[in-house]
Amino acid sequence: MIKTSLAAFLIFVLAFVVTSWADGKSHKYADEEPVILWTNKVGPYRNPQETYEYYSLPFCKPEKIVDISEGLGESLSGYELIQSNIPIHFKKNVENVEICELRLGVAETEIFKDAVANQYWFEFFLDDLPIWGLVGDVSEADEKEYFIWTHKTFKIKYNQNRIIEVAINQERAAKLQVGAPIRWTYSVYWEKTDFLFEERFDRYLDDKFFEHQIHWFSIFNSFMMVIFLVGLVAVILMRTLKKDITKFTRDLEEEGDLDMGEESGWKQVHGDVFRAPPYLTLFSVLIGTGAQLLVLVLVVILLSIVFYHNHPFYRRGTIVTTAVVTYSLTSFVAGYISGSYYSKNGGKAWIKCMIYTASGFPSVVFGTAFLLNFVAVGYGSLAHIPLSTMFIMVLLWLFVAFPVTLGGTIVGRNVAGAPDFPCRISPYPKQILPKRLYQELWVHVVLGGVLPFGSIFIEMYFVFTAFWQYKYYYVFGFLLLVYIILLIVTICVTIVSTYFLLNAEDYRWQWVSFLSGASTAAYVYLYAIYYFFRKTKMNGFFQVTFYFGYMAMFCFSLALLTGATGFLGAQLFVHRIYRMIHVD
Repeated sequence: MIKTSLAAFLIFVLAFVVTSWADGKSHKYADEEPVILWTNKVGPYRNPQETYEYYSLPFCKPEKIVDISEGLGESLSGYELIQSNIPIHFKKNVENVEICELRLGVAETEIFKDAVANQYWFEFFLDDLPIWGLVGDVSEADEKEYFIWTHKTFKIKYNQNRIIEVAINQERAAKLQVGAPIRWTYSVYWEKTDFLFEERFDRYLDDKFFEHQIHWFSIFNSFMMVIFLVGLVAVILMRTLKKDITKFTRDLEEEGDLDMGEESGWKQVHGDVFRAPPYLTLFSVLIGTGAQLLVLVLVVILLSIVFYHNHPFYRRGTIVTTAVVTYSLTSFVAGYISGSYYSKNGGKAWIKCMIYTASGFPSVVFGTAFLLNFVAVGYGSLAHIPLSTMFIMVLLWLFVAFPVTLGGTIVGRNVAGAPDFPCRISPYPKQILPKRLYQELWVHVVLGGVLPFGSIFIEMYFVFTAFWQYKYYYVFGFLLLVYIILLIVTICVTIVSTYFLLNAEDYRWQWVSFLSGASTAAYVYLYAIYYFFRKTKMNGFFQVTFYFGYMAMFCFSLALLTGATGFLGAQLFVHRIYRMIHVD
């Protein structure tokens, strides 16, 4: 089983390297060598996910449909590349060459009118460089008239034997009328440039947007919040704890009694604070999966930074493929964390815990994607995931992620599965006294996500805009810094919350620390709702379903990540303070 899984993993990694990095092309051309223009998709400009195959509109089609085999990341991202019927040759200028001439029927005319009315845009690729344009335009007269662009002018810049830049101009608007002949033509002009091949993607990066002063200000603001919170934990709590621990130890030595009479606070629950949380299996699965996602995001961001200036990094679907490969590898983290915690707290059905850990998160993601797939298939959109890709993902989980999770669980049980609590657990739980409103568990949960969300909400705007409004996100250094700030703020807030909870003699800190960190995702989803109605012009059942479905998937992942971060930070804090009082 292990050999089979290893072989499958190596084959997958090899396929990843070949399809995503090697690319099978040198991007070097000889004079007049054919350069293939690939058509990709077309769809309404306001709805980024509502995309269709380019030839779903009644353009003149090539005699033979030739498509390219998409990689895993491309397939998951909704690419469908078909070779166009526009021949282009390296350094060869052509002018007003006819592609075809058609007479549109009633149905074809109505399809084009609907596309023009909804501001349909198309996407081409030439030597992996994207090209965008609108299908047509609408007159501003009292009685609307619909026009379609029939002439495309490609302006291509080259440096020696490599293509550096591609631009498209559209001219000759033909009025859409039933039976009227429409003649499609194109021109190609080549121009020499001194720009380097490694810099050819720079023109797609919006420096004015992502490097605006407000972006820098948000980083500075979040950094100051981190300093404040770390200072709060390090100065106020540690000074208070040191005083409490000193007094508790002195009284214990003098009286030899753990019941301190009038003494109250976190010291009184030392016999219950390490009691296993309710729903131990579920809790172990959640923190294990969250820890895996924590490492996954960190690795993907670091790889993005390392390969930022590398050309293949911008290749279609590369980041998605990287995330899939990294998820398979980091399944070991999920198995290790969940398996060790489950065993440490007396869990016996470790195989069941391992199966839930390996299948829980993928099942939620796969189930959500499967439901969205029905919508995409119903619309005939490229946003659907092909069954072949789903089958590959299932095989990848079965032969890679699942065995890696199993290995992590076994190592976790054997290496870190023995109880190491600094205090003995009382046979009978201590009664929890009624508390004031501000000390209730739900208050800790609701307020726990406010500051972490405040530290990232401006970055969320840039991330959402990049994903939902046609911008390339490239400021991964910013993203890494904000991610680290999020983790630190979440840990600090959870530690403070845990301290106040224990000080109120309530030992139910495990679930509270997890949910307190996870509540950040709830605020992000509320912001996503605001962003949808105030910052976008998306409409229609398809786009609404995909937007809120994807955002629910994203926020669920974020909840697991921040929840596990909060709990792991609080766990280190609790172990530390109770180890210092030396209670046997």
